[in-house]
Amino acid sequence: MTTDVPTVVEWTEQPYVAVSGRVTMQTFGKIADRFGEVFGFLAARRIAPSGPPFFRYRVIDMEHELEVEAGVPVAVPVTGEGDVVVDVLPPGRYVTLTHTGHPDELVDRTGQLLAWASEQGLELDVHPGDRGDEWGSRLEVLLTDPAEEPDMHRWQTELAMKLA
Repeated sequence: MTTDVPTVVEWTEQPYVAVSGRVTMQTFGKIADRFGEVFGFLAARRIAPSGPPFFRYRVIDMEHELEVEAGVPVAVPVTGEGDVVVDVLPPGRYVTLTHTGHPDELVDRTGQLLAWASEQGLELDVHPGDRGDEWGSRLEVLLTDPAEEPDMHRWQTELAMKLA
């Protein structure tokens, strides 16, 4: 069930902390399981996230591997340590869509969002590379806390892709 229609919005620069990894669609849970490292890193420094957690897709080769980050936005300066890195989501125009439903539906919803952007003549910040499609910023923002809503069919996720 979709709760929103695609829109184009302007986002400002957003610092975040994250861990990254290369996974396949079948092993995606390995990167999701690493959110605990990010939250532990912030808790040890008494830093509260400034927004919901997200996955940032850097490189996508659906038949092989995805280079993905599990990240959390922050409002205060922080320095990464160990596997936790600090980066910035780039400012600019993004095409977005909020989806309510099971996470397994996100692949289809992403395809629909890509088709909508193409129909609108919007060019995404994505370029073919040796390892797959390299994205300027492609996000799945996790708007629902699984601890508060155990029914995965009611989870909300915002898809966001930076425009060129």
